[in-house]
Amino acid sequence: MIRLDKDGALWTATLDRPDKANALTEAMLSELADIAEAAASEAQVFILTGAGKVFSAGADLEAARAGLATSPVWERLSTAIATFPGLSIAALNGTVAGGAMGMVLACDIRVAVPGAGAFYPVMKLGFLPQPSDPARLTALIGPARARMILLAGQKIDTETALAWGLFDRITPDSETVLDTARVLATDALAADPAHVAGIKALCRP
Repeated sequence: MIRLDKDGALWTATLDRPDKANALTEAMLSELADIAEAAASEAQVFILTGAGKVFSAGADLEAARAGLATSPVWERLSTAIATFPGLSIAALNGTVAGGAMGMVLACDIRVAVPGAGAFYPVMKLGFLPQPSDPARLTALIGPARARMILLAGQKIDTETALAWGLFDRITPDSETVLDTARVLATDALAADPAHVAGIKALCRP
């Protein structure tokens, strides 16, 4: 349910469970974490995307009830992406929801298709967000807007996400989101890996 495509130093991991809105199981999260950790020593650009019309609906409901909602695997994955020394890009083919927000927030850049939104209903569902997510969300959009999402449970539409800085670019249509991510990756792929890592370190909040 995870597809990995390697094009030299460009790795693209695709959530490939479109019939279930790319809802995440523990096995999927563990595989993504393995990929992100391996990418740290083998890739210069890591793109994360999804198949179908939804990036991810978050945790698979049955798995969440069985304990996935509080599993440390979420934090393992977001940490692997956040500490990836190259450029990481979330190419959002649709809405990102729930725990899937963690991996998206950990990326350096987020591009999205028209109509993509974001929501993180931890208040409604009775779970705490992943440990690192509130700080990453606040760094991107500010504390009040982070509270709008986490405490007030607001669903953020495409235009609002772009205006707030949660999304960095909206692509013309759903067919171009990966192309946009690859264009953004061009300079990082051409540079020395140490140079990319050095600039990325300077950009950390």
